[in-house]
Amino acid sequence: MRKLLFALHGLLSYAGFVASFLYAVAFVGNCPMVRGLDASPITPVGQALLVDALLLGLFAVQHSVMARPAFKRWWTRFVAPDLERSTYVLLASAALALLVWQWQPLGGQLWSIGGSPAAMALQVTFWAGWGVLFVSTFLINHFELFGLRQSFTPLLGLDEAHAHFRTPGFYRYVRHPIYLGFLLAFWSAPVMTIGHLFFAVMTTGYILVGIFLEERDLVAQFGSRYAEYRQRVGMLLPRMRSARPALEPTAGGKKA
Repeated sequence: MRKLLFALHGLLSYAGFVASFLYAVAFVGNCPMVRGLDASPITPVGQALLVDALLLGLFAVQHSVMARPAFKRWWTRFVAPDLERSTYVLLASAALALLVWQWQPLGGQLWSIGGSPAAMALQVTFWAGWGVLFVSTFLINHFELFGLRQSFTPLLGLDEAHAHFRTPGFYRYVRHPIYLGFLLAFWSAPVMTIGHLFFAVMTTGYILVGIFLEERDLVAQFGSRYAEYRQRVGMLLPRMRSARPALEPTAGGKKA
């Protein structure tokens, strides 16, 4: 029964992630079925800015603090290690769902290039960003990254996963293709409002801080091997020379 409950916890957490993530894609892309990022304002600007800043701050704190090794060591005193990752995913999904549900649009259109070839190019880049992000999760280990493998380990008798060194696909050219996918999606806006710009700037700042914290942990975990990989491979943009095999940031090391 305990093993089945662990597996069920992992499945429910993963389902919560899928639902909140798809809603977030529709939110950023201003899809018709949701109140999007660039919807008409419904609250005064000052109140909207305060609410949005608090929502982004809550998401950033939850996402970063729970990913730190020191927190994990403390947290697994109360939560089974096999459930640590899926619990993190569940809480991160809840924070994301709250963010997109309670976001207060700011309005104030800065530019609009709808109907032009440039607008089409930005739409293609928007969806390409999500594609890069999605593919990158499978290039490492999608189901480990989102806690499913760990939660099914007791039920299926799986071996404990270990990080290993290689550079699959995008990781051969940039160290953080998942974050690159987010940035492409957030900034590729044919219509840019003040609210969208605020969202993009704040999330970009969080991503850069997250990369700093994550890479500090990876250097501490893997030492000179990750340091050498970092010297050869660009953080978010490819460098001119090709990268030789190096570290694959698997779910064991990846904090996103």
